[in-house]
Amino acid sequence: MPHPVESFSPEEQARLAPHFSNLDRPVFALVGLPETVKGALFARYSRYGGTLRRLFLDEFADSLPAGAGEAAAASSEVEGERAAQLYERIFLGYGDDSVAQLGGAHVACEWVSNVLTKVLQRPRLASYLEQSTRYIAYDAPVPGGGYRYFRDPSLGAEYEQAMDALFDTYAGCLPRVRAWVDDAFPGDPSPARDRAVQAKALDLLRGLLPAASLSHMGIYASGQAYEQLILHLLAHPLPEARAYGRMVLEAVQAVMPSFVARVERPDRGGDWVSFLQERDAAAGRWVQRLGLDREAGAGDDRPSVKLLHVDGDEEGLLAALLFEASGVSEETARIRLAALSGDERLALLRDLVGERRNRRHRPGRGFESVRYRFEVVSDYGAFRDLQRHRMLTVQWQQLGPHLGAGVPDEVDAAGCGDDFRRALEVSRGAWQRLADGGRSREALYALCLGYRIRYVLDLNAREAMQLIELRSGREGHPSYRAVAHEMHRQISAVHPAIGAAMTHVDTEAEPRLERILSEMRTQAKRDALAR
Repeated sequence: MPHPVESFSPEEQARLAPHFSNLDRPVFALVGLPETVKGALFARYSRYGGTLRRLFLDEFADSLPAGAGEAAAASSEVEGERAAQLYERIFLGYGDDSVAQLGGAHVACEWVSNVLTKVLQRPRLASYLEQSTRYIAYDAPVPGGGYRYFRDPSLGAEYEQAMDALFDTYAGCLPRVRAWVDDAFPGDPSPARDRAVQAKALDLLRGLLPAASLSHMGIYASGQAYEQLILHLLAHPLPEARAYGRMVLEAVQAVMPSFVARVERPDRGGDWVSFLQERDAAAGRWVQRLGLDREAGAGDDRPSVKLLHVDGDEEGLLAALLFEASGVSEETARIRLAALSGDERLALLRDLVGERRNRRHRPGRGFESVRYRFEVVSDYGAFRDLQRHRMLTVQWQQLGPHLGAGVPDEVDAAGCGDDFRRALEVSRGAWQRLADGGRSREALYALCLGYRIRYVLDLNAREAMQLIELRSGREGHPSYRAVAHEMHRQISAVHPAIGAAMTHVDTEAEPRLERILSEMRTQAKRDALAR
């Protein structure tokens, strides 16, 4: 396919070559430029009549400091004068927030509690990676000594004693549970099996770990997403969240300061933080006024999945799936579809969904025309995994001991059930002391991940397919597999054809070594690379 080829002088080529992956093709990548410069280039691009490489030469190259994007330390000076001025005018002056979507940064947040990880992962438009309790044992001390949990002298000595007791129980149970798993699931010795046995033991005991347990997180997000995250952190009632909000702000300022320039302005970021705090305070007042802060009586403390609301039907789904290929209104399509028999509609849906050879083969956006709202009660560990899904609405209540906690049957079989139960009582006692002392927010740190939390998952049928098929997989944790199975059962009850389209749901519920197949595949790849 022919396309215009722009010519550059030798001097221009020398200026361009370090920053563009090629100089003669219509598709290219930007290389070795600060994020703010890249974002400013694209922001100016929309109102510039020429090409991006010519724009760089005309308006940005001369203001870019020598060494920017190479070994130079990122700062407001490395952004380049032209980029900083453009952001000042467009982003700050005109409030064009989309400009802040044009650059991103990788930020690591280390030694964060399992309370804070959920706050950090709340923004939808970002990517996260978090250390897993499935692969990392929490029985070893951290640098400086002591177990790996959030510490604050103001929480008192009793809090630390309780946390130490929980970790002592975890460390004492781990070898016993690992030995039980090894005996209960026999197999040929191999590195893959050893890893799968360890993962199973860690899975069974993760409910002992308190929400104070420390993790490491990696975040990749746009400047706009970081601004929102930082503002929510700074407005949060938890001191740990506010402290990390300031540190995330400093980290982003080090690489793309213009993207977060509004945060520290009293009339912008300051006013925004106040709004968020006032909004949360208003919700708290009305909850108290309406008596919604706690269920009357003991309540139902069992795990549960309830389908609260359904929006849409299978006829509308078919019309939506056909919409992009058709040339008529959706209303006309629905009239034609209404004339089809039930068998014809099923055949049509099967044809439109297609032959899904693996779970990543998903139907078109027409599946987004149907929505489901689920209320779930599960242990906090399962919630942590389900909350990570981005393309849905997740709302959760504050973790407390009132919904109870469970002990896995396998832990009882391994002879550690009583130790587990005693640890849950220690955890509850520590929570109660902090709550009675007016520290209800910090009291969350003391609760084991085995305690249950109530939350809502509001999602369309396409995302439901992705979540249910992924989380029902044989390699998943039993707690969230149970949630996925029940969501699928309830969707199938109201929309059988949609449930039937989820062909990669793993309904097997027999006890097993969940990670063995994955570990075997990983080991095969390692062996192949070693040859």
